[in-house]
Amino acid sequence: MDVYEAVDSRRAVRAFSDQPVSTETLERVLTAATRAPSSGNLQPWHVYVVTGEPLAELKRRATARALAGDDPGDEREYPMYPAELTSPYLDRFSAAAAQRYQALGVERDDPDRPRKIATLNVEAFGAPVVLFCYLDRTMGAGQWADAGMYLQTVMLLLRAEGLHSCPQVMWTMYRKTVSQAVGADDRLVLFCGLSVGFEKDGVPRLRTGRADLTEMVTFIGV
Repeated sequence: MDVYEAVDSRRAVRAFSDQPVSTETLERVLTAATRAPSSGNLQPWHVYVVTGEPLAELKRRATARALAGDDPGDEREYPMYPAELTSPYLDRFSAAAAQRYQALGVERDDPDRPRKIATLNVEAFGAPVVLFCYLDRTMGAGQWADAGMYLQTVMLLLRAEGLHSCPQVMWTMYRKTVSQAVGADDRLVLFCGLSVGFEKDGVPRLRTGRADLTEMVTFIGV
């Protein structure tokens, strides 16, 4: 698989099979991903790979919290989106959300929608592996951008191995449960989780649209 094919085929998959992912494959991907760029070569990411019974226990504990009517989740340590989204960003967000809810079989006007979505998320959509990416609290916006480039590198390498993934900022809602499970101390802040596995057969594939190149790119001097 070449780079263009890996980029084109990468999707946030929300239905994984229970087929295990070998440790050798994960080590190969994460070793190669160390070549991801970072300003000043700080390599600011801290990654915990959780699978097997520890992941099953984490899912059980997070699911119990998601189903508890009196548990609003942990206070977010950074905003997931800007407080005021305007066009065209709000339009793209709304269109993608509508597609996502439809693919998951959850009606947008379902009053129980938040709990249903949270439950699906904390099950990692059935993925047998979840990577949790943390950053040191002393890091700034530049290092958060570095972590994004690192995770994109990981996701493309996973495609080269025939694997899929789904980045999930949702895990930050249960960050205390995650930190207890992986042993992360207070100097680290959870950026996101990344569910990893083989795509489940027979499930409709969601592929959200993308804006036209002319909406985002301006060529100068061409």
